[in-house]
Amino acid sequence: MGVTRRIVFPVIRLILLAVIAVALVKMAFAGTDVTAPEDPLQPSAQIVEPTVPVSTGTITNTVTVQGSVVADPAVPARATLAGTVTKVIATNGQAVAAGAPLLEITQETPVEPTVTTDPETGEQTVRENKPKIKRETVTAPIAGTLAMTTLRDQVLAVGDTIGTVAPGTLSVTGTLTPDQQYRLVSAPAQADVTLRGGPAPFTCTGLRVGPPPTATGGADAPETVDPVTGQPVTTSGTVSCAVPPGITAFPGLGADLAITNGSAEGALVVPVTAVQGSVQTGKVWVVLPDGTQEERTVGLGLNDGEQVQITEGLAEGDQILQFIPVGDVVAPQPGTDGGAVFGFGG
Repeated sequence: MGVTRRIVFPVIRLILLAVIAVALVKMAFAGTDVTAPEDPLQPSAQIVEPTVPVSTGTITNTVTVQGSVVADPAVPARATLAGTVTKVIATNGQAVAAGAPLLEITQETPVEPTVTTDPETGEQTVRENKPKIKRETVTAPIAGTLAMTTLRDQVLAVGDTIGTVAPGTLSVTGTLTPDQQYRLVSAPAQADVTLRGGPAPFTCTGLRVGPPPTATGGADAPETVDPVTGQPVTTSGTVSCAVPPGITAFPGLGADLAITNGSAEGALVVPVTAVQGSVQTGKVWVVLPDGTQEERTVGLGLNDGEQVQITEGLAEGDQILQFIPVGDVVAPQPGTDGGAVFGFGG
């Protein structure tokens, strides 16, 4: 053990010190390799533009509209002759059929007196003539309950309202956004309605798409608030359909209308985010085999809110940009790989 301490350990220390000294000398005179790449500004990562293939599938254009049950408005009955009410036929609150007589208006037109002259004496004789009498009967415009607002002997002008008839029927109505109204061009005549807290879903008929309701204050396109995003949504139209007989409903009851406006199987479809435009024609950006991009006009068909049908301009398997490019293409710089950078917008 004494030999080890006196001879072996000191020798090992000398060897380690020698190795360290040689390494320090090399670093002092040779240096370390800190050579930078030829182009330190050249990025090592590349921006890859997401693409999607044109595929086939089944697409159904179903528009769901939130609405409510409303009582159909009363229809006015109007005078068709200027004159005096000489007979009231129907009474206030009476149930009437369409075309039922409500009242009679009499118009008296004076007739000039007849003057005759005796040829021998020259004496003139004046004979009064009876007035010309014309009578018309105002009828109920629709079937329903009459609210009569006109009395006997009342003088009326053409177009005056003599009363209204409330049909006693109900409709489901809701407002449309511009996107929904575009998707309901050539809308069907019916919709599937679900009453909140009411009976089972049913089909309502006589579907009508009309102008937006007029807001108080004169605005033609009132704004509503999207319950999901909380952002204002412009109303561009209304949709309504009749509640069929036998369905128990009440005005003010909430309802959802599901309107199916076409379906296609085996259609060419792409995401709506890839198309600029939503009705009839649009634009997509096709990725060619050599990696370049081509702006192309395509025909558009059905739209379900997530995918849109392509009717012309593309073939199955074509690669297109998943998002519409926004802004200008950045031209490739010398010494780069020729890539282009886009901004993307949905």
